Formats: sequence, C-alpha cells, structure tokens
Amino acid sequence: MAFRCAIAFSCGVILLYRLSVLPVSWWLLVALVTAFYSVLAAKSPALRSLALVAGSLIAGLAWGAWQAGHQLSQRLPPDLERIPLTVEGYVCDIPAAGSFNSLRFSFCITGWPGRTESGLPERLRLSWYGGEAQTLAHHRLTVQVVLRRPHGTLNLSGFRYEDWLFRKGYRATGSVRSAEPVATLPCHLHCRYTAVHQSLARWVDSRFSEASRYPLIASLMIGNRGAMESSHWKVLKATGTIHLVAISGLHLGLVALGAGFVARRTLLAFPGHRFSEASLRWGVFAVVGVSCLAYALASGFTVPTRRALIMVMIATWALISGREISPWSSLALAFATVLVLDPFAPLDQGFWLSFSAVAILLVTFSGRVGAIGWLAGLVLAQIAVFIGLWPVLAQFGQGQPIAGLVANLIAIPWVSVIVMPVIIVGGMVVALMPMLTDWVVPLMDAVLAGLWWLLVRLSEWQVPVLSSATLPLSLVAASGLLALRLPLPWFPVLVFSAVVLWLWPGSDSVSGGPVNRYVPVPEVRILDVGQGLSVLVRHRREVLLYDTGPAVPGVFSAMESTVLPNLRDLGVRRIDQLVISHSDSDHAGEVGLLLGSLPVGRVIAGEPEAFAGLEVSALVPVEGCRREPAALGALELTFWRSPDGASGNDRSCVLVVRHKATEWILPGDITEAVEAGFLETLDRVSRPSLHRVVLAPHHGSKTSSSVAWVNTLEPDHVIYTAGYRHRYGHPHPDVVARYRQIGAVALNTACSGGITFKAAPGGLEVHEMRHDSPFWIGGAGLTRDQCKIP
Repeated sequence: MAFRCAIAFSCGVILLYRLSVLPVSWWLLVALVTAFYSVLAAKSPALRSLALVAGSLIAGLAWGAWQAGHQLSQRLPPDLERIPLTVEGYVCDIPAAGSFNSLRFSFCITGWPGRTESGLPERLRLSWYGGEAQTLAHHRLTVQVVLRRPHGTLNLSGFRYEDWLFRKGYRATGSVRSAEPVATLPCHLHCRYTAVHQSLARWVDSRFSEASRYPLIASLMIGNRGAMESSHWKVLKATGTIHLVAISGLHLGLVALGAGFVARRTLLAFPGHRFSEASLRWGVFAVVGVSCLAYALASGFTVPTRRALIMVMIATWALISGREISPWSSLALAFATVLVLDPFAPLDQGFWLSFSAVAILLVTFSGRVGAIGWLAGLVLAQIAVFIGLWPVLAQFGQGQPIAGLVANLIAIPWVSVIVMPVIIVGGMVVALMPMLTDWVVPLMDAVLAGLWWLLVRLSEWQVPVLSSATLPLSLVAASGLLALRLPLPWFPVLVFSAVVLWLWPGSDSVSGGPVNRYVPVPEVRILDVGQGLSVLVRHRREVLLYDTGPAVPGVFSAMESTVLPNLRDLGVRRIDQLVISHSDSDHAGEVGLLLGSLPVGRVIAGEPEAFAGLEVSALVPVEGCRREPAALGALELTFWRSPDGASGNDRSCVLVVRHKATEWILPGDITEAVEAGFLETLDRVSRPSLHRVVLAPHHGSKTSSSVAWVNTLEPDHVIYTAGYRHRYGHPHPDVVARYRQIGAVALNTACSGGITFKAAPGGLEVHEMRHDSPFWIGGAGLTRDQCKIP
C-alpha cells in the first residue's frame, strides 16, 4: 500500500505542472479533508485503499500547489522595473564569469531598504558587468540593482528561460550598479553555509588553479562548474558525458562504496564481542550517511546532488536493513521523497533522466538468476541506458549521440575507479599536508588528461546523433533488449518492430530526401526570438523560413535554442526556401548552423555579398533578392529590395506572401527612406476583400512605419517583434499610435510569445502562444499577463 501511495503522491505533484491555472487552495483543502474522511469511513478494504490512493494524489497536488503559490506570490511590481533599487542580502552561490566581462551570481535578499511593499522577491539572478570578484568575496552586501520581472521567449518548443527561473526560485533578474560589503547584516544557517562553500571554492582555486585540467578538477571536487568553457561543454555534449561533471548518483555512490568499505573494515578490526551484527550494519550506514552528506555539502548541495543523496541513502538503507524490500519500492520511496523535499523537481530534465536511468537498470538486472561478470555487466548496463534514455531525451528535444555509448563505456569505469579516488583523496591530502600540492596536482592532471584526450577524439567522430526522427529505431532496439532480458519468443518481437517502423508518422521519406509534415492550410508562424526576427511559412509539404533570429557568438543563439527545436517538433525536415532579409546579427544569426542541420533548397538574401566566401555560400549558393514571383504550395510569393538601398537595414529583402484574400508583408528592417519605393510597387487590391498582416519594419523603430506606409497599407494586424523592455525601446510610441489610429490589431511577441496565423476556410485564425502557457508564465498578475504595448 505504501508503494501505491508513494506513486499516487508523486503523480499529484507531477500533475500540477500539466495545468495552465494554479488550483484554488481551499478547493484542494476540501478535497483533501474529504479523502481523509473517506479513509476513516470506508468499511471495505478495497474502498479504503482507493481512498488512500486518491488522498495521496490530492496531497501531492496540494503540496506542489502550495509551494508554487508561495513562490509566485513574490513579485516585483511593474513600476520598479528598470529603475535603481537598493537591496541587502548575501551571495548565495559561487559567482561565475559570464559574457561581456560580467560576473553572474545568485543573491538572497534579507531586506529592501526604503521599500514597504509586501511579497517582494527573495532571490535574484544578477549580472555585474565589469564587477570586482574581491567585492563579492565579502559575501554579505548592500547592492544597487536594476531589475526586470521574469521573462523569456515563449514558443511551442525550445529553451524557456522563464521555466528555468521559476525552477531555480529567481523572481527577478537584473544587473548590479554598485556593491558595498556590510558585515553587520544578519546571517543565518543558509547564509553561513553558502559563505563556507564559497570559501571552499576560493581554497580550491588557490591550490589547484595552476592545473591544466582545473575546470574538471573543480567540477568533480566541489561541483563548481564556473570555470568550464564553451569548448568543454561542446565536447561533453557531443559524447553524452555531461553527467560526469554534475555531482550526481555516480559520484555519491562511489563515496558511499568507499566510506562503507573503510567503515566496515575499521569496525571489524575491533574485537568481535564489541559490536553485534546489527550495530555493525547501522554503524556502517551512519558512516556512509555522514560521508555522503559531507560530500554533498562540499559540492554545493545543488538540486541534482540532493536528489542523488536521497536515492543513495534509501538504497543503502534497503541493503543494510537486511529486509526483503523490492527495489521498485525503494525507487518509488526515493521518487516521492525527492518530490516532498523539492516539489519543483518535475521541471528539471535531470530529474527524469536520473530516475529513468535507475528504472532501466532495475529492468535490466533485478531478478536476474545467476551472477554476471563486471565487464559484461558494465557493457549491458551502458547499452540498456543508451537505448532506454533515447526516447526520454527525444521528449526533451535532445539527441542521443552514438559516440556517447563508446565514451561512457570507457569514461564511467575510468572516472569511478581512477579519477574520483584521486580527486577526493588528493583533495584531502592537500588540505592536511599542503606541502604535497606539487605532487598531487600533476597526478590529477595525469588521470584526467587521458580521459579528456579520449573524449575530444570521440567528439570529433563523424557518427550520427539519434533524435526523435529515429525514435522508432529506439523502440525496436528496446524490444530486442527486452527479448534478451525476458523469455520472449523472437517472432512476436520482430513483428512488433516491423509494425512500429511501418506506422511511425515521422519515418516517411522519398528518394529525393526527407519529407516535411503535411500542413493542409497555409500557416505563418512568427517565432518569439526576442529582439530579432524569424518567421516560418508552410503549406502542404513546402517550407520557407524568413530570417534566422539573433545570435551572439559564444553567448546566445536563437537558432540553437528556439528555431531548430521548433522546426524539429513541427515536423520540418528540410527548408525549401530560406530568405535572409539582411546581414544584421538579429536577423541572420547562425545561418551556417541551420544549413548544417537541415537540407536547404534555395537561399535568398538582401545582402548576398555579406555571405561571399563564408561557409554559408559554400554549402548553398546565395542568391540576391530580385522582384520575381515564386510559389510555396498554394501561396504566392513576391520578393522586393530597394534598388537605392546603400547597405544594412535599407537593403532588406521584403517578402509578400499571398493566399486568396489574405496577405502577409515581411519588410525586414527597411526605413522610411525606402518604404515609399515599396509602396509604389505594391499591387492595389480593394480593401474589403483583403485581410492584410504587416510585420512592423525594424521592430517598430521610430525610423520606420511612416505615416504614408501605415495609411497606404491599412493593415488589419500589425506585429511587433521586439524584446521585452529592450534598451532600444521598441516599438516606439509614435509608431504604435499610427497603427492604432487606423484600427490595426496590434500584437507583440514580447507579450504574446509566438504568434500563428492560419488561412482556414472559415477565415484567418490567429493564435498567441501565451494562451497555452503554464500557470507560472501566463498566470494572472505575472509578467506575461500584465505585458502591454506602449
């Protein structure tokens, strides 16, 4: 019964994050009381069990809702955005170097001097541009900040910054203007712990920073990944070994094994009459618990570390207690315990991956009759996890690199048997005998050098990455693995595999290459890429992409975080036409990444000369934007570029998309100087029969959308593709007033998120992504709900 209640409670917490509205607390209280009364009143054991399960489910939902409600109650009022504010508190993580010469850190607030509002944020995510690490070393500070409420891009797929902020408990973000150490501020238990952890990080830096593999040493020793560079992450991602540098079950499991072995040998050295068998077992459990807790605290006690600590301790208790406990019951108990201590865990990808991996290993090894050698066990475990996690990763829009199978077969035993013992024991030796540092550091470098050399070589291995497009193969592989694990006849397994491959919707292809998902009615999607532009046009199986969104090399890429994930989940397997309005980085970011990821039939650019000699032109020839008709399904396309545009914005390639009585105008960043030229070439269509949608040129800048442009086009809808509270201030109030005066319905991706237009038979359908957003993004009174076009 406990197993069922643990599963029901966990399902209740998870169910919360499938809701678009946070449940009303008193309704949940009434439901919980009703379930409790039903347990007491039920006369039948079956009814009592049912009531217990239902009560556990409601309890999980209520627990998660209460925690989420408390976090959402912390809000920065809109009138406090983008103005200097003073806050008091302490640095509550290890500051790390960020982009543009910044330091990024978490700041836990103990006071808002001069503010009387209730429910202000308790935790901030801050960046200090040009800041001094010496100042942050003082830990307790009074800082002057400029803040924004939580906000990020909102699309069907891709990385959601607001999800990450909510998961981490950040209720505002911002930048630091100045900071002053204040040693007299109150410092309670969490404050003192973070101070000790930061001191430990500075000690590790002072002792091991000269090591050539210092970023890996700091990650494995204390969980400080701040020194990791993009080149490190690229190698780890390509080889599927990111888990090696995140303090998780592997690392704590090794600590538990080592501590248990030493404790048992030590206790057995005492005379036999001193300890009974029971006291010996529980003594070992205590030592293991203290050792794992100490290592978890030293490594920052992050969410993955806390989760791993719970799982390791429950597994250790199950082994030492000597009871016949099902491993599935232990897993369910660990699952529920994690959600009790951290009800936001379902928003964490690592939560699902770690528990899925454990479940896969249980399926593979539990109940097996007969021993299995360590080498065969290692190979079987890696194959099982590789295949089993394939569909799980596909759900998160990630691929499973084949190189990762080979990398983990070598890296996991190498890290377990050699690297971690050297790192942990070496750290303790240096702490006790600093004079041995010069001997320990080269040893650490040596054991990591071979591992890193191998990972770099494997990351360069030209093998495919298995993604959602190849997901049916994972089901086939899983069925084969199941047939090996269980006494199943091979013929049904083969029949099942053939049916999966035949029926899987994404497996269709033709001799000409991959096929896009069929779209029955014309569709125009304006993706939310912040301050930039990317528009997807589809009809039938043909696809056009207008601009690729913003990118800052080494910092941010809308192509990687937004555009490609949405293309993948929308079933886009190739781009028939790619239009790059002009070469500015907010419109042409990471074009090469797109061309390397999907086949592209044709590339048209307003500034083709900007791509001459680059990898883009080598992959697909770049054509100039010329006024010529084209087609996309049943859509009519017209391209235009000003013959007088000198460069930059005025060289934008303007695209007009028509379908019967609907017209979309995508003007790039043209300014007033060339708007008149486009209007002269525009086909005149009687207003009553035309529904016109216009993307405001240059994101609604005051240098565009002239009076003549607005009055001549008279759009029914105008779309602003601007960043939330961006420093450029788009859209400009004068521009907004012009469109408002002629009655255009205005939408802004900063408020609406992604916007989709469908030319359905019954008329144009408009959908804003914010209407499908979860309660922590689109809830009443939150940023997205109160976002307004000026």
